[in-house]
Amino acid sequence: MSHPFFRKAAAVKQIFLRLNKQHMKEIRTNLEPSTCGWKKEDRERWGCFLESCLTPHVNQIGWRHHNRIRSIDASQLKPYIALETLDLSFNDITEIRSGSFPQGLHIKELYLGNNRISALEPGAFDSLSRSLLTLRLSKNRIAQLPVKAFKLPRLTQLELNRNRIRLIEGLTFQGLDSLEVLKLQRNNISKLTDGAFWGLAKMQVLHLEYNSLIEVNSGSLYGLSSLQQLHLSNNLIARINPDGWSFCQKLHELILSYNNLTRLDEGSLADLGGLHVLRLSRNSISHIAEGAFKGLQNLRVLDLDHNEISGTIEDTNGAFTGLENLSKLTLFGNKIKSVAKKAFSGLEALEHLNLGDNAIRSIQADAFARMKNLKQLHINSDSFLCDCQLKWLPQWLAEKELQPFVVATCAHPESLKSQSIFAVQPESFVCDDFPKPQIIIQPETTVAVLGKDIRFTCLAASSSSSPMTFAWKKDNEILRNAEIENFAHVRAQDGEVMEYTTILHLRHVTFTHEGRYQCIITNHFGSTYSSKARLTVNVLPSFIKTPHDITSRTGMTARLECAAEGHPTPQIAWQKDGGTDFPAARERRMHVMPDDDVFFITDVKIEDMGVYSCTAQNSAGSVLANATLTVLETPSLVHPLEDHVASVGETVALQCKATGSPPPRITWLKGDQPLVVTERHHFTPGNQLLIVRNVILEDAGKYTCEMSNTLGTERAHSHVSILQSLGCRKDRTTVGIITIAVVCSIVLTSLVWVCIIYQTRKKSEEYSVTNTDETIVPPDVPSYLSSQGTLSDRQEVVVRVDNSQQPNGHIESNGMCQTDAGRCPDVEAPTVGCRQPKLCIGYNKDTWKPEDTGEGTPVQDKTGYGLPVVCTDCSGSTDSMNVSIYPRDPERYSQTLQTANSTYPNALSSKEPSRSQGLLHPPQCNGIGSSKRTDTDNTRYPSNHDRMPLSCPSKEPPTDRQGSSLASAKPSEFQSLHSSRAAPAGGSAKQFNRNPEISPTILDLPSEAQAKQALLSNGYGPKSCDSIHDFKPSKRSTN
Repeated sequence: MSHPFFRKAAAVKQIFLRLNKQHMKEIRTNLEPSTCGWKKEDRERWGCFLESCLTPHVNQIGWRHHNRIRSIDASQLKPYIALETLDLSFNDITEIRSGSFPQGLHIKELYLGNNRISALEPGAFDSLSRSLLTLRLSKNRIAQLPVKAFKLPRLTQLELNRNRIRLIEGLTFQGLDSLEVLKLQRNNISKLTDGAFWGLAKMQVLHLEYNSLIEVNSGSLYGLSSLQQLHLSNNLIARINPDGWSFCQKLHELILSYNNLTRLDEGSLADLGGLHVLRLSRNSISHIAEGAFKGLQNLRVLDLDHNEISGTIEDTNGAFTGLENLSKLTLFGNKIKSVAKKAFSGLEALEHLNLGDNAIRSIQADAFARMKNLKQLHINSDSFLCDCQLKWLPQWLAEKELQPFVVATCAHPESLKSQSIFAVQPESFVCDDFPKPQIIIQPETTVAVLGKDIRFTCLAASSSSSPMTFAWKKDNEILRNAEIENFAHVRAQDGEVMEYTTILHLRHVTFTHEGRYQCIITNHFGSTYSSKARLTVNVLPSFIKTPHDITSRTGMTARLECAAEGHPTPQIAWQKDGGTDFPAARERRMHVMPDDDVFFITDVKIEDMGVYSCTAQNSAGSVLANATLTVLETPSLVHPLEDHVASVGETVALQCKATGSPPPRITWLKGDQPLVVTERHHFTPGNQLLIVRNVILEDAGKYTCEMSNTLGTERAHSHVSILQSLGCRKDRTTVGIITIAVVCSIVLTSLVWVCIIYQTRKKSEEYSVTNTDETIVPPDVPSYLSSQGTLSDRQEVVVRVDNSQQPNGHIESNGMCQTDAGRCPDVEAPTVGCRQPKLCIGYNKDTWKPEDTGEGTPVQDKTGYGLPVVCTDCSGSTDSMNVSIYPRDPERYSQTLQTANSTYPNALSSKEPSRSQGLLHPPQCNGIGSSKRTDTDNTRYPSNHDRMPLSCPSKEPPTDRQGSSLASAKPSEFQSLHSSRAAPAGGSAKQFNRNPEISPTILDLPSEAQAKQALLSNGYGPKSCDSIHDFKPSKRSTN
């Protein structure tokens, strides 16, 4: 140890021992000096140095490069307690066993790359768990990683690239709690099972380049909550799963270059809101859907170099929507031939745009106008079509100072070929032809039925002779093996224009053919895109559940079932009897479940019976299925049967109106035996009405209506009573009714004509009346004794002028001919053959009110008829003048009133007065019937006809007890006598005056002809009872 080397070595704290390229086969501490070329005399000193002095202080030993170490012996490493870095790469180590590293070592970095390690035993590195930070196992032969093979909680970097790993099981890396970088490049990993990286919550960088991954799903990335960089380039990923990034919310950089991506669907990267860099170069992306980058609001760099992008820039609008913070976009080396006006909409913050190595031929005006911060625009193309549509570009590039980054050369027209667009004069950009194809006929949207053949047609024209290519896209992807028919022809108008037609045939279409189809016609000068036509494949509806005929009783629940399938899903609708009128729906008894195929009707009723139709309809068509609902109901009566009473010879009708379902069969019984039908028995259809004509006594008894159907039988009874006929009877009821109707019609017609004739005569009369201070005679008072309208005889009258409204206390006639039924029985019968017609007289609704004279005494009758004179106000005078005429004989006057009082109740109890009464009442005003009055006992007669007294025994004027004639009595005496003899029993004269009775004016004449003969030419009737006396005019007085 006295050698200067050893003294210096003892003072060194860190010693790096490099023993590489020594062809060592094992790790040994007792190295002989001869092995290193030392002299023999230094052997003892060398061994002592390694064992006692050098070994405890070595912290880095490098047995690197081309040694031949095959195994690691723990006993050989035990002395190196201060060792921190152990590099055993480029050796022949084949396995790592569980005891290869002894306890107590403080190794931080262990390099085992470029060995032949094929197996790792579980727990092989457990002894280094407290110190190991970096472990390199790249370029070995490891094919499988055992679960929980690494229990190294302090490890931050693990390299397993260039091995033979194909599958990573779940929980493989559990125990690497501090791991930040994991490298798995260049393995043959084809699948990442769910939870493959569970436990790596602090990992920030994951390298999976150059593997065989087909897709990345969310389960495989579960637990990578801190991941910031994910390298997936050079894999076989053909599709980006929208759900694959839900556990990588902090991802900043995603590398997907060199994969098999062909399209970016809408929302496929929406969960990566924190992404800053997205590299998708060297794929086969040809379609970028609108909204594909939705949610990437923090993206700064988007690399799309070397793809097959063309339509996205040439035709699609809004492909980059959502990238409001994007600063760099590279589209280098794509197939872009033109730039649409809205191709880059949404990229207002873009600073760097690379369109280099694209054969761009045209750029629509203002295609870059929205990019206010654009600093670099890289364009490199020698195929520009320098026409009028490109005139704006050179000037705009010069204004934005972007000219140094653009290399653009004209290819058409020939006069400008190979010239830079910046060297062409503005007036040289003209449009003399259209070499770029133009679409003339667009494909049309079509709806097809499954299995049919469909074709889309597209027609374009061009003035160029450049070869034309045709392509069809479905959902923005090129159809590679489609059946396409192309042909061209020269336009008839001018021979310089060619028209090109392309037809896409789709045979036996299925649901996979649904989508949006578009034709692209391309030549050397660019591509033209047609509008997108949608194809919808429908399937006609077909029933999978068909409604069946059902039978239900009333009160039960009816169930109809109907379901159908088709594409699109058919809508189910119900109808009843061809309409939408559902009684059950109005009464809230119908139930249709929205998610069920059943149609319910609760509490079934008769009106629910009918044909129910289930219709299944979609855009392809409709189908219909019918089901009949039959409702059963026990028989029942609509109206109860009634008992009948009839006379012999009448007609009896028994009605048995029954309901039920099915309709009940009706049978009639008499007594308990079936009814014996004769020619007098008649039935209506269904036997609901039994008519018995000309009934006889034997028809009396109990009649039973028996109603029966499949649900049961019901019975109803009616008792018929037959009475013996008491009066004259017509054998034919119908003939009698017709006869009466004819007679009444003749009578009424005659009366109408009489009234018309009278009114005509009345209007022709002229009155000559002089008004004095004693008497006021209205000008419309007619004559009762002369047809010339003058008073031919003297009368004693009391004239009253009264403007008050007359009371209306009389009984009004209905204008019908009243007949005498006194000889007929009181039983109601359909025949009226025994009744005799009466002559009907008109009536006036105005009534009469008595009025005393100025002295309070009524005026005596001086007419000589012994009957009251008609009141003058019956003609309806506007002066309301009432003329009351009293009879000469007060006794007769009183008797007449008493007789009227005695007969009036009979007139009320029976519609027709009896002949047996034998009382003739004088005609009254307009035929007013007998009625009691509260203010008078006198009667009045109409002014529109004369009195027609009937023949009666001759009678002298009545005398009083002293034998004096009442005709010459004084007014006071007459009033006294009138009060005493005219008052009814139990009442005073005053009461009687207030309750008069007016007898009906009915002439008991056998016929209309006799009634006419009874009238004289002057309107008088023949008289044979009372003699006519001379009359003197009564004293006139005024009211």
